[in-house]
This record gives sequence, structure tokens and C-alpha cells, in this order.
Amino acid sequence: MYLTQTQEQVRDMARTFADEMIRPIAEELDREESFPADLYAEMGKLGLFGIGVPEALGGPGFDTLTYAVVMEEVSRGYASVADQCGLIELISSLLVRHGTERQQAMLPDILSTRSKVAYCITEPEAGTDVSGIRTTAERDGDGWRLNGGKIWIHNAPVADFGFVLARTDREAGNRGMSIFIVDLHATGIERGPKEHKMGQRASQVGALNFNDVRLSADALLGTEGRGFHMMMSVLDKGRVGIASLAVGIAQAGLEAALEYAGTRKQFGKAIADFQGVQWLLADMAKDIEAARLLVHSAASKIDSGADATKACSIAKCFAGDMAVQRTADAVQVFGGSGYIRGFEVERLYRDAKITQIYEGTNQIQRMIIARELLKKGARA
Repeated sequence: MYLTQTQEQVRDMARTFADEMIRPIAEELDREESFPADLYAEMGKLGLFGIGVPEALGGPGFDTLTYAVVMEEVSRGYASVADQCGLIELISSLLVRHGTERQQAMLPDILSTRSKVAYCITEPEAGTDVSGIRTTAERDGDGWRLNGGKIWIHNAPVADFGFVLARTDREAGNRGMSIFIVDLHATGIERGPKEHKMGQRASQVGALNFNDVRLSADALLGTEGRGFHMMMSVLDKGRVGIASLAVGIAQAGLEAALEYAGTRKQFGKAIADFQGVQWLLADMAKDIEAARLLVHSAASKIDSGADATKACSIAKCFAGDMAVQRTADAVQVFGGSGYIRGFEVERLYRDAKITQIYEGTNQIQRMIIARELLKKGARA
């Protein structure tokens, strides 16, 4: 096994937590669309948030491969909970790379979930095409004034701080965007209602509107005009996270289907004895393993400092498509029961779909893969 002893220990800890603490309440969280604050606080104590934050800044200081392992195991329990891990990983990565000492002082509260955060990019005219954002931050004395709106923002209904991408130079294209750390309890901020989603229903999603929100000078994260590039710089890691989450969803589906196939009887014997069901299980297992290895390869490239963009897009694209197809197979193994709310595989099928959409749709991933091929060749 190529995982180190430490990585195996972290994996086993995350797996045990998922089995004992997350999985038993997943159906309730999905049904009620509730935000499991107490669960997140426990995860914070275990160091399951901000996996890559250095120890000197209050994190566990692990690598991207360890992050991928944790994301898969937590997602086996419930993908909405893993989604919170991914969100905090992106925010903490931005703070570690670009934050001032004062801004990095936020990390302990973020990793413990005493402070809830949101990653605020998407707008009605700027989803996949981030260059289309219209939210603006204009200089106002020694600070800034923020105006505009964001949609589909994870944690928007509950977050304390938003990391907001805004245009600071209308004429400079991608070089005219900056990131601001915004107190979401400030005057001038309006939150839209919580959206009701098809899957990952315990992940809170909503809109944020900024109406002449006054920001101090130290709200700016990193260098003015480099916000787009800063956001893009963490996307490789973000795509590894979503790919790992997709693998975790599919793994949970395989485990449920395998158990059911061994106990469900038709025509006097377990349905696992029928070749048609065996092939479904075999295809699930081989594709999950292939996706897992692609994810771990991409994570290892990031950790080694290699060019990882193509590998991360391949992993995310393959794992997302795989999760949708193979959770559909899990539903098929369950037959009519798999179509009924309350059965785990029904939820997993719904949860899988978003992995083809967020962190860049899988159509965009194919464009990135092709671009990298045309630029660097088939062997790069």
C-alpha cells in the first residue's frame, strides 16, 4: 500500500468517525436540510478541517493526498459533510498562501467552525465564466465600498465571513478582480432564502447581496487585481477534493448494493447469484478503484510540485461521471426499493449529480484536458 502509516491512521480515524457519527444521521440531515453545527464542531476538534494548514498556523499540516483520503471517507458518511471540509480547505488555503498575519489569525476559529465561512464567486452572469462577474469594490477613503450580488453560495445562509471576488478595475479584465474578507453581519448585506436542492441537501446554499457595504483597507486579501488568479490557484486542489467526494459517494453505493444483493432473494436465491447483478457490482468496483487511483495520482502531483492541472481535471471529470453512473447502478440493484426516499442509495444518486457541475462542470474539465494536451502533448 502506497499510503504512509500516518495517512492510513488518518484514513481510519475519518472512516470510524463517518461510520459512527455521520452515517447514522445522514438520512435525517438530508430530510430536514439541517446544518449540523455540533457535528462540525466535533470534526474541528479531530482536525478534519483545514487538512493542509501548517501546524504553525493551527492546522494538522498534512498533504493533498491525506486531504483526498479524508474527503473520500467523510463523503462515504454523507457528501454534504464532506462539502464543508472542501469549503474550509479552499478558504484556509487562500489564507495560508495570501493572508496577512492578522488575517491568518482567523484560521483557528475557521478550523474549529466557531467562525463559518463562504467562498463567494458565482453570479447570475458569472458561473463557469468567472470573468463575467459584476460585483464591484470601489475605493472609499482608506477603504472600499462593495456592491453587487452572489448566488448559489455554499454556507451563505449561515456564514459569518465571506471571501468575495469583486471587480476593482472595470477595464482590466481578469487582472481587475480582487478578493475581500467580508463580515456578513455588516450593514448593507442581505441574505436570500436557503435554496432547496435535489441532493446534498444539508449543504446550505443561498444568495448574498451587497449594498454599499463599507470595508476597511485590511479587508483586501493578497494583492489588488490578483483575485482571479488567487482563486484559480486553489482550483486544482478543489477539484481533487470534489473527485474524492465523488469516490466516497460511489463507494457508499457499492457497499450498500453488495450487502443488499447478498440478502435480497428472488426465484429462491440471493440476487447476488445472478450474473446480471454480479456484473453491475463488478463494474461499480472497477470504476471506483480507477477513480480513486486517478485522484491519488493527481493529489501526489500537487504534493510533488509537478504540473497537476490536467491530472486534476481528469480525476474530477472521471470521478464525477463515474459517481452518477455507478450510484444509478446501486439503485438498479435495489430495484423498486432504491427509488424510495429513505433508502441510502436513493440519496446517494441525488447527491452524486452535483459532482459533475461544481468546481467547473465536467464539460469544462474536458476543455481543460484538451487544452493541456494541445499545449503540452500526449505524454506530458
